[in-house]
Amino acid sequence: MNILFCGDENVANGIKLSALSLSKHTDKTLNIYIFTAGMETAGVIHNPIPQVFAKKLEDIIKCKDENSTVTLLDISDIFGSYLPKANMDTRFTPFCMLRLFADMVEIIPDRILYLDADVLCRKSFSEIYDCDIDNAEIAGVPDRYGKWFFGNVLKHDYLNSGVLVMNMKNIRMSGLFEKCRALCADKKMFMPDQTALNKLAIKKKLPRKFNEQGKIRKETVFKHFTTYFEFFPYFHAVTVKPWDVDRLHSKLGIYEFDDIVD
Repeated sequence: MNILFCGDENVANGIKLSALSLSKHTDKTLNIYIFTAGMETAGVIHNPIPQVFAKKLEDIIKCKDENSTVTLLDISDIFGSYLPKANMDTRFTPFCMLRLFADMVEIIPDRILYLDADVLCRKSFSEIYDCDIDNAEIAGVPDRYGKWFFGNVLKHDYLNSGVLVMNMKNIRMSGLFEKCRALCADKKMFMPDQTALNKLAIKKKLPRKFNEQGKIRKETVFKHFTTYFEFFPYFHAVTVKPWDVDRLHSKLGIYEFDDIVD
């Protein structure tokens, strides 16, 4: 199973937890690819994930399957040559957009499952990994909030990009990621790469259980710890990440991942 994570050193712990949750729920070999980069944006220095992290993570997942691998790729130079200039100062880190460079990295296989660093697995994910995407470029689950504002309300076809099955063969043939990079460079958008993918990709919609952005349900395969809104005592946004164990317990009442986060 081929898995892709992206980000800088700030999300390394999240990537580790997500990878451990995958390893727990599959008996198949994991080939994990991590895109990282480093640069200064808006006065903030972003450091790339170090190779020692990848080596330690690989040692851990090899305890389950000795054939599993972790490949860390620093694509700072590539990213710097195709900066999403119009979206470098949004509330979303520009390193979310590293996945849009997967077509330029030859070793990335034809089928790969992309996961955000705040996604944890709680069941076998073979069903989503093996889903039919022959006639699509990406497959994913509608965004919890975005589907009401950015997509077709009747179709609910605005996908959340935190969990995506990517058909790299079709993506390379169509030039999808190249088009997305160009759009992110030229047009300022609220959720840049997610919006670009939804605007330009041939998509397949998957069931909610593969990217649960709300409360965990019995059938939930992937729990995605996205920002959500509360209305009492006033309207406000709430963000709880899986590595924030105290708030994971006190705010969300979630304990089922304790064997991983501990």
